Amino acid sequence: MDPHDVARSNEQPEHPNSAVVRSAAAALGLDVTIVTYPEGTRTADDAAAAIGCSVAQIVKSLIFLVDGVPTLALVSGSNQLDEKKLAAAAGGARTKRADADQVREATGFPIGGVPPFGHRQTLPTYVDPDLLGHDEVWAAGGTAHTVFALSPQALLGATGGRAVELRRA
Repeated sequence: MDPHDVARSNEQPEHPNSAVVRSAAAALGLDVTIVTYPEGTRTADDAAAAIGCSVAQIVKSLIFLVDGVPTLALVSGSNQLDEKKLAAAAGGARTKRADADQVREATGFPIGGVPPFGHRQTLPTYVDPDLLGHDEVWAAGGTAHTVFALSPQALLGATGGRAVELRRA
């Protein structure tokens, strides 16, 4: 089944977080279709299974504190982030994974639903170059049950992200 055919039913009201993502996308010149999967898309594996795509096509939006500054790393679902590489890319010395409260404070979204844009504040953003090898990637749509597709080039442009090697060896 084509994942685009699984579009959210018109009978379900749009979650407020998804409305924020859709509005942010529109402000960036993107027309995205946010798709809801009741079984959940909280992890990269869950999302890939629900969508029917490879785990490598899932965009993990990870929030870290680099020298205390909230920083966004967009990482392929098949990769693990190397915190030292992120710190180096951001020009920092120390990296610490943000906790749930810090993620929500910086982005306005819960862990498992953080989109690549539409955050409460502008975040320095670094993009795993492994995402760029796909025609289409899937990112969280504001909740642990919603996702949307876009091209890797649109992801880079919309986030203002910089492609840097982030994969743990």
